[in-house]
Amino acid sequence: MPDQAASRESAFEQLGVAPGSATTSVAPPMTRIVFRGRISTIGRVAAAFGVEPAMESCRAAVSGERAALWLGPDEWLLIAEDGAAPMIMAQLDAALSPLPHSLVDVSHRQAGLKLSGDTAALILSSGCPLDLHLSAFPVGMCTRTLLYKTEIVLWRTEERAFHIDVARSFVPYLWGVLEQAERDL
Repeated sequence: MPDQAASRESAFEQLGVAPGSATTSVAPPMTRIVFRGRISTIGRVAAAFGVEPAMESCRAAVSGERAALWLGPDEWLLIAEDGAAPMIMAQLDAALSPLPHSLVDVSHRQAGLKLSGDTAALILSSGCPLDLHLSAFPVGMCTRTLLYKTEIVLWRTEERAFHIDVARSFVPYLWGVLEQAERDL
């Protein structure tokens, strides 16, 4: 009987996905401020922060290097250039002073990762319960969710790119599981 080696096609090849077609990188340090307040305060936030926060739930609004991610009915994560927290906090506090609100600088608590490439959504799907298909999780969508055993803020910044905010203490764990998920593809 002739020696015939069976060839096996990867399930991912059928999808047009090649191994190694994703890149995980560290996002630069950023200012992160959690703003909580009523919807009626958004005009003041926009004027002080320079970004008109999205009025659609689970969406991000971007202007230049700044972004406002709507994470809850009265909660936005404001992201800006590194080191801007004192100035932004002062501007927002002045603009919102007569109204009930909360501003918390979480810049040192969180770290950012970027995952991009053709397999980015597949890698995230290996440990995230959300449907990350582009039709269900479009560009600009953001939410708080789990990735494996870690709470994250997930934001789709481009069709094949995601920004992940995670607690600093979970960075080594998250980096490891993302690398393993990529190897598993």
